[in-house]
Amino acid sequence: MYEQENIKPYGDGEKASQVEQMFDNIAPTYDKLNHRLSWDIDKGWRRKAIRQLEPFAPKALLDIATGTGDFAILAAKMLKPERLIGADISEGMMEIGRQKVKQEGLDCVVSFEKEDCLNLSYEDGTFDAVTAAFGIRNFADLDKGLREMQRVLKKGGHLSIVELTTPVSFPMKQLFRIYSHTVLPVYGRLISKDTSAYGYLTKTIEAFPQGERMVEILKKAGFAKASFQRLTFGICTMYFAEK
Repeated sequence: MYEQENIKPYGDGEKASQVEQMFDNIAPTYDKLNHRLSWDIDKGWRRKAIRQLEPFAPKALLDIATGTGDFAILAAKMLKPERLIGADISEGMMEIGRQKVKQEGLDCVVSFEKEDCLNLSYEDGTFDAVTAAFGIRNFADLDKGLREMQRVLKKGGHLSIVELTTPVSFPMKQLFRIYSHTVLPVYGRLISKDTSAYGYLTKTIEAFPQGERMVEILKKAGFAKASFQRLTFGICTMYFAEK
């Protein structure tokens, strides 16, 4: 089982409520920082992940760890589902998402619900597709979170994940390590005013399983098929699985 208990940005007493507070704190600057720190490449990563679902035309979608709803909004525009729920632990992040959805005129399709992503309240087989962008590395128990995502999917449903990862080849591996340990936390601290959040980000990226290892974890969670594709020299990895 993969657990991130070794990552404790708030010391040995980390709890879900502390992680929730951290994301509430950085919510106002979250979108701005994401786009700047990735040089806006994250927008293209999201599009690629959503395109994986286009051939299946899902009507009911769940976006896990939705944050401020960027991925949910883009999925609603590209896939045109009948309904899309963005689930997250942080009300601060989702409130910004609700404002963005209303501005886009998508509030009749996209809604947000506070959920513990390790214990989802939805019934088995509720959704045609489940998505997750840059959020599942924050799960305290990845195996349990993936089993929940598999559980709420319909038979034959699909999972599309896009997640930050560490490059595996020279020189990007070395350059990314320098960037993630110097530029990312310092710039993140200056903009967000949170002293822990972007140091925590670096730790979760480095600890998160990737590539072939992640594919095996997906299969152990009950997915019949799973594959991955590295993007932008391995800074990001896209996963696709079928129930």
